[in-house]
This record gives sequence, structure tokens and C-alpha cells, in this order.
Amino acid sequence: MGGADHRERVVGLDKRRVWHPYTEMSRYRERVDPLVIAAASGSRLRDADGREYLDGNASWWTCTLGHGHPRLVAALAHQAQILGHTALAGIAHENAAELAEALCAVAPPGLEHVFFSDNGSTAVEVAMKLCLQYWSQNGRPERRGFVAFEDAFHGETLGVTALGGVEVFRRPFRDVLLDCIHVPPPRHPHDPARAREALEKTLRENAETLAAVVVEPAVQGAAGMQIYAPDYLQFVRELCDRHDVFLVCDEVFTGYGRTGPMWACDHAGIAPDVLCTAKGFSGGMLPMAATLATTRLFEGFLGDPERAFYYGHTFCGNPLGAAVAREVLRVFDDEAVLVHARPKAARIAAAFSALESVPGVARTRSLGMIGALDLEGDAGYLADAGWRVFDLARKRGAYLRPLGNVVYITPSLNIPDEDLDRLLAILSECVCEVASNRSGRG
Repeated sequence: MGGADHRERVVGLDKRRVWHPYTEMSRYRERVDPLVIAAASGSRLRDADGREYLDGNASWWTCTLGHGHPRLVAALAHQAQILGHTALAGIAHENAAELAEALCAVAPPGLEHVFFSDNGSTAVEVAMKLCLQYWSQNGRPERRGFVAFEDAFHGETLGVTALGGVEVFRRPFRDVLLDCIHVPPPRHPHDPARAREALEKTLRENAETLAAVVVEPAVQGAAGMQIYAPDYLQFVRELCDRHDVFLVCDEVFTGYGRTGPMWACDHAGIAPDVLCTAKGFSGGMLPMAATLATTRLFEGFLGDPERAFYYGHTFCGNPLGAAVAREVLRVFDDEAVLVHARPKAARIAAAFSALESVPGVARTRSLGMIGALDLEGDAGYLADAGWRVFDLARKRGAYLRPLGNVVYITPSLNIPDEDLDRLLAILSECVCEVASNRSGRG
């Protein structure tokens, strides 16, 4: 079913009933003509009118293997015929067990135990609760605080909101949040030395009351694809070891090859005490997440029923999601996804570097399969410059959802070269048009 009548009905129902995320709904209902996506394949979305769009952000950073990868579809269909769902409380099933084993095999060393959940927010929420409960029942109940970056984003559940440093997301809930100290991140426009000094001082003065330091390794995604040097992660690891504070690495966005290696932690050669993964974990097929922990943490919950981790989700470790996530790891291995992504990453780096000299572009950067730039003028999540690029790109057949004045791409890791080149060409054309107008040269 398609065509104008079908599209009109979908949009009508949508605007009457659906409350969209990250959206001011009066403006949306009055002024926005939404894309109506009917299907997707590979790196392309198709709307209700049959028009195709290159998916510039892998549908919110999840479809690392593109849309509808045949092996993932087959794994899902096969599992659906055998076992759609069973609880994981006191029940074992093959896919969850084998997935946990495979995940530990590719994880940074020392991460030996897997707790499943259903999305990135809950993966980080699990990490926070693990750290809090560990200290509470292992002789340090005063350790209840956290440290995170300014401009951090770690999810949307109420506990995780405490870690967030994007003020527009945090502000409505600030009076009911857990304790969190926000420190400057070691990236532009901050002074890396100042960032190190701030973190060192924070841990020196507060370690006795801290449960964990939580970081987005290598890249702060929602902050505007802000990249920092891997030696800072080594510094954080050393500080956490010195003060016996847990290090949590939120790899929900950065994991599964997005920054180049399997994990962004690998850039620094460090292993956290807790690692969180989602998004690419199930290749964008199903809501699925995991939190990996060390044996030290795991053993801190043993010995008495009252020490157990009483937390879980109805669909945690569900057979469908676990089957797909297992197949994702197999595809990464069989198709050498990380190896074949390297020349694509070089294409992205070259394209964004070339845009550095465009009048109206303030700064560009790239890492792995991430490319980003800042348009001059108002900055921040609510800035509108990036949305002008979005509108132009949509007309040319590309989906480029911005982060305020930050225009970026995070395509699937296996995007065909011809699609990637077309995506980069559209981005360049649209950025040049918007940037030149903003700089007074259009």
C-alpha cells in the first residue's frame, strides 16, 4: 500500500496520536512535513511515495550492518519458529548463553560476566546500580556519587539522567537526580591539561564517596561528535586504579567498530570495570543491550540472597534478540567488517577535511566511521543551522539528522562505496550552500 492517500492517512494519524522523541510537538504538528518511511534495505530508506534516501546516521547509530542484512533476517526468522520468548530468571537458553560467551571473547580483557537488558539507557542504568550496590554491601556504603563529563549523554532513564551533561535533557529533572560531579572533557575547545587537572582533583578530593567514573570513550556522541585523544582514557584508568573507583565505559554508540576497532577502549589499550553496549549490538534489528562486568564486581553479589542483584527486564536476554546479536558477531567475523570499513573511514576523513576550508564551517573532525563538522553561529543542541542542511539533503535523497549546528554522518560500516561517495557528495553540496549563506557569501 502506498501513494498520496496512504501517506496522508499515516501523517494524519501520526500527528494526532504519536508523541515523538526530542520533538516540540506543536511545531511538529503545524510545520513539519515528516518523512514516512515504508521500507529499508542496505544503506537506503524508502518512503511511502517510493523515494529513496541514503541513511546518513544508520537510523540513530544502530544499523551497523545496514538495513535487512540477509543473515540477520534469516537468524530472526529461524529463531521465531523455535522459541520467541522465555524469561531469563532461573531459566537458561542456548542463545543467551552462547551470546554471553561470544561477547566476553571479543570484549576487553577482564570482562567475564554479562547482564542483558533492552536498550542503551538501561545498559548504563544497570552499570550504575551494579556499582552502587557493590559498594553498599561490600563495606563502602558512602560511595554513592558519580563523575561524568560536561555535555555527556548516557541515556534517558531517571538514574542515567544524573550522568547527563546536556542541559536541555537534564534540566527538568535536576532536583531529583543522583549525585554526579561533571568535569570538563578533554576536547575542543577545552584545554586537555585543564581537563586532566580537574579530574585528578575531583578524584583526590572525593574518591571516598564515589561509586564510579562514567565516560563515553573517544567520542561524545550527542554532545556533537566531540572526539578526544585516547591517552586521556589511559589517564582515567590510572586514576581509577589509584583511588579504587570503578571505571564504566559507555560503548553504546562507540562500540562495534564505530570508531575503528571493535571498542573505542581499544584505542587506548585499556579495559574498564564495566562496559555497556547496545545499538550495533543487535544490528538495529531488535531492542537489545548488555552490561559486562569484571569478576570482582560479580563476586560482590554472591553469598546471600539479600546480596543478589534484584533487577531485570521482561525481555532481557530474549531468544530473538540474542539470536540476532549472535549472528551480528558472526557477520563481523565472516565478512571482515572492521577491515573493510577502514578505506571507507579514510573516505569520510578526506571528505570532512576538505570541508574545513569552506567559509561558514568552523571546524571538522573524523574518527573511524564518524565524520562531523560545526557550522559557524549559534551552537548547541537547539541551534537550527544543521536543520537547513537536513532540509536540503532530504531534497537530494539523503537523511542527515543534525545535532544542532553539528552536521555529521555515521553510516553503516558496510555501506557500499558508491553509496558512501554519493552521501558525502550530498553532504558537501548542502553544507557549502548553507555555510556560504551564513557567512554572507551566498
